[in-house]
Amino acid sequence: QSQVVESGGGSVQPVGSLRLSCAASGTIFSINAMGWYRQSPGKERELVASITAAYSTNYTDSVKGRFTISKDTDKNTVYLQMNSLKPEDTAVYYCYASPTTIPTIFDAWGQGTQVTVSS
Repeated sequence: QSQVVESGGGSVQPVGSLRLSCAASGTIFSINAMGWYRQSPGKERELVASITAAYSTNYTDSVKGRFTISKDTDKNTVYLQMNSLKPEDTAVYYCYASPTTIPTIFDAWGQGTQVTVSS
């Protein structure tokens, strides 16, 4: 099985930037997609961005043009560069690694990292 560990959350003012990292370990060869979900109080968990082994990316509409997902294959690490942050981006961000395009609860999930955008 694969495991993932997130880092890089924190507090930032509106229009600021943060970069999240997600390092995968274990059965790396089985990973087809990695990405980030987020969840804020009272809301359902939503996909933020994902990237496949073939470098195909996907973003939720609210972050397009502001967030960029990338990966360093040598380091088995995925990054989420978040620019022009808004208060509505405040959430716990969860990284995942999955052998399929859409992750399930049985895939590798991180413990979550808090992102707070506030003035």
